[in-house]
Amino acid sequence: METSTTQNGGSSIMWFFRDKGFDDKSIQDMLKKCKRLENGQAERASENWAYLKSIGIQERKLPFVVSKCPKILTLALHEKLIPTVECLTTLGTKPREVASAIAKFPHILSHSVEEKLCPLLGFFEALGIPQKQLGKMILLNPRLISYSIEAKLSEIVNFLANLGLSREGMIGKVLVKNPFIMGYSVDKRLRPTAEFLKSVGLTEQGLQTVVMNFPEVLCRDVDKILRPNFEFLKRSGFEDGQIAALVSGYPPILIKSIHNSLEPRIRYLVEVMGRRIDEVADYPDFFRHGLKKRVERRHKLLKQTTTDCSLSEMLDCNQKKFITKFGLV
Repeated sequence: METSTTQNGGSSIMWFFRDKGFDDKSIQDMLKKCKRLENGQAERASENWAYLKSIGIQERKLPFVVSKCPKILTLALHEKLIPTVECLTTLGTKPREVASAIAKFPHILSHSVEEKLCPLLGFFEALGIPQKQLGKMILLNPRLISYSIEAKLSEIVNFLANLGLSREGMIGKVLVKNPFIMGYSVDKRLRPTAEFLKSVGLTEQGLQTVVMNFPEVLCRDVDKILRPNFEFLKRSGFEDGQIAALVSGYPPILIKSIHNSLEPRIRYLVEVMGRRIDEVADYPDFFRHGLKKRVERRHKLLKQTTTDCSLSEMLDCNQKKFITKFGLV
């Protein structure tokens, strides 16, 4: 009798998946990921599928969501799935935030609210993160719920503290600004990047400023991104001290695309504007401004006058002030 039930359950769930458009390979992959599906009931799977659709997950995304975490279809709807979604909803402030988080990381629904989510919220609250920011962090990077507080998150916090950031607010601000930083390995990514930034001339305070204002820079790979950008700046004629000034003044210069961002700006500065690259070392924010919308447009307007001005005078104001300052019509 038991064998017959298993076979009927398996046959039933296979029918459900085929009805939803899954091919045989996808179905077999899901059955390997979640053994409980073999005995799964199509009725429960159908209910869960309909519920996920009802909370705002688009039907075209549901096959991806389910294939990533097939266990979702085996969870008890009223005892597990609905309470978890309702708990996540209390963290959100915008429509569809929860649906978006589930679509990004479907496994969030399989974790325990009591055993994983509550301790996680407590950990972040202890870092001084305001309650309204907690939900934003977790829904932006729902994978956080899968991380071990002791083995992973505490290590990240200790690393940031060792850089000189205080636990009373500063570290919390970094984590809110870039919740994805917590997904990186301290030893394989964050520490090597910090050491590289020191090696190009950043002071301890400069490194703290980078981490506070542009934590995404700390997350980038040294050999794939930071070092090639550093070498490009050297080839462009900047001296080591100037590169340190550039990185301190505008840290994203080390993660900007060479081909699409850095090279075109330097070429325009030297070849079209007729300026020396030394000027950029004094005004690193040059690389922040849009090339076509701001730099090129303002340079063309200034050509109407004989006024000489620095890059900061040219770029560090809105369009109205710029026109007034240089008497342009």
